[in-house]
Amino acid sequence: MSFSFNEDNQKKFEELQKRYPKIDSLMLPSLWMIQEQEGWISKEAMEYLAKKLGKSPADVYSVATFYTMFKLKPVGKHHICLCKTVSCKLRGSQKIKEKIEEKLGIKPGEITKDGLFSYEEVECLGACGGAPAMSFDDKYYENLTPQEIDKIIEELM
Repeated sequence: MSFSFNEDNQKKFEELQKRYPKIDSLMLPSLWMIQEQEGWISKEAMEYLAKKLGKSPADVYSVATFYTMFKLKPVGKHHICLCKTVSCKLRGSQKIKEKIEEKLGIKPGEITKDGLFSYEEVECLGACGGAPAMSFDDKYYENLTPQEIDKIIEELM
């Protein structure tokens, strides 16, 4: 499997090159373009980007793995990230986790058989004041209860 930017993303990349004089500044927007194009960021895509930026694949990997927003394996059409840090645990994230797993029939790191949902636990969503928190696609939910999980998931089924 090999990767390259599609025509639109190649044009975006070239425009960004003009805007950002430091090549390092292209790393994050380029990773976003890869993820939007493919749905995730493969090893081949990181190697491709490293070559385009004149960086090592390890440099690209270190950035891609630092941010929880980048997915390094395929995810479902709808992706749930549940915070697993202390604030959320103390405020009941374990019950939220159990409800998600019961409702979808998957564990963290898995995708439902129909490819509609995937789920992972992440280090921090930066919403400690509203714990327990999760993101569902690009929307954040705070002060969650297990009953709200039913409603949120059913809206997308």
